[in-house]
Amino acid sequence: MRQELLSLPKGLAEEVSRNLVMVARLIDEDPEQAYAYSRIALRLASRVAAVREAAGFAAYATQKYSEALAEFRAAKRMTGSVELWPVMADCERGLGRPERALAMAGEPEVQKLDKAGQVEMRLVAAGARRDMGELDAAIVTLQSPELASSSVQPWTARLRYAYADALLAAGREDEAREWFAKTLEADKDGATDASDRLAEIDGVEFVDAAAADGDLDEADLEDDEDDDQDPAEVAAAERAADQAEYYDEDDEEYEPADDADADVDLTDELVVVEDDERGKA
Repeated sequence: MRQELLSLPKGLAEEVSRNLVMVARLIDEDPEQAYAYSRIALRLASRVAAVREAAGFAAYATQKYSEALAEFRAAKRMTGSVELWPVMADCERGLGRPERALAMAGEPEVQKLDKAGQVEMRLVAAGARRDMGELDAAIVTLQSPELASSSVQPWTARLRYAYADALLAAGREDEAREWFAKTLEADKDGATDASDRLAEIDGVEFVDAAAADGDLDEADLEDDEDDDQDPAEVAAAERAADQAEYYDEDDEEYEPADDADADVDLTDELVVVEDDERGKA
């Protein structure tokens, strides 16, 4: 890329370089913003292959597959390299043309790819098979020496994950679980959600601890509120409740107790009744 930019005037090369750096920084976190920067670079230097390639990936990240395919084709014409062949085939899938992606998987360009490129092409071909509803063919497509190898390569986790996912889609749950576990062993960077898929198969449900703490029963909250009340206030409330229960306000003889009387100890108001008085009664 640096060599290509050196063909531009110094000021222009710096401006294009700044925009390409922003594309690289934002393409995963904010694809739309990365796409905007790629359009600026493309307007400034459309005859630079690196710019066309960056614009292609930015368009691909925002699912503008037709535009991405056009940029990748332009970059391929400029460089003569076939390294973009798998992503070009995947653009065909994105455009709803899986049969074209499969045709590209059988072209001579695939033989010119390095090992990583060939594995990527295999993933695209398997995806195309699934697009066409050919699950068994997709599984067979992914079965390869790279899948069977015990050594971990940059593509190992993605290849194992795709295989596990295809097995699960075909209803082969036990085998799928085995391969999701193998994916997890190879996925040191957490690039896939293999752990979540395993938990889903095993029926494990993760609970948000913060949410659980906030989801208290109303009864528990009421108990907490009661614990915070002053004992004297509680006693006064209970006496008022007793009074309301045993006296009818509609009764002519009912006289509500004054506030001052509410605090009097009822044991002080007991009257001793003599035996003769009790007999008269």
